[in-house]
Amino acid sequence: MPLTIVIGTKRYSSWSLRAWMAASAACAGLREISISLRQPETKAEILKWSPSGKVPLLIDGDLRIWDSLAICEYLAERFPNARLWPEQMAARALARSVSAEMHAGFAALRQSCSMDVLEDLPMADISAELRADMERIDAIWRDCRERFGAGGPYLFGHFTIADAMYAPVATRIRTYHLPVSAEAQAYCGAILSHPAMLRWIEGAREQSRTAEKQHPVIAADGMRIPDLGRAFGLHLASATC
Repeated sequence: MPLTIVIGTKRYSSWSLRAWMAASAACAGLREISISLRQPETKAEILKWSPSGKVPLLIDGDLRIWDSLAICEYLAERFPNARLWPEQMAARALARSVSAEMHAGFAALRQSCSMDVLEDLPMADISAELRADMERIDAIWRDCRERFGAGGPYLFGHFTIADAMYAPVATRIRTYHLPVSAEAQAYCGAILSHPAMLRWIEGAREQSRTAEKQHPVIAADGMRIPDLGRAFGLHLASATC
């Protein structure tokens, strides 16, 4: 029985992206259930699957796991060969620390720059709070790369949960043109070109194309405008990890 992950609209759901990237790195034949966000029926649809009323949710047989970091931890234990945490104890401790910091912090970034993997929205003004968040993230990335990143392009060399946790930040940096160092830009490039990220973004495009066909918005002059607030709705899909 393949694992099933319940996620929100790929264009917007940053927490879904985190769990989905980790699951994609861990297992093959992952089954997706995608629920449209920002719709009147969204909460009711999610509650059919998740007791928390939020996405993501991982289903493994009779077991249901909600919360992105809990899902990632479960996947690391369930699929040890995926090496979702670094093998070295010191690196693993740091990876867990920076993942937990992402899980709990960076409120200014979340509030000012919601994830939209398809948009290009340069910010003219950056608040002091947002700048402080970006400086901290930049420092985290540079520290991890300098200390443990020699084996590859990711924070700890090979792809880990830490990269999954920060993947939505890379999309925000690109969408909003947020200021980061050259080292951080290089890391963003690695995350944004990761095969799972490329599949996620293409999935977001497909959802948006389908939504525009199903729910076009007609302007006063009769032209069709994509309804970017609507997503694909509830659907099931298979993904090869």
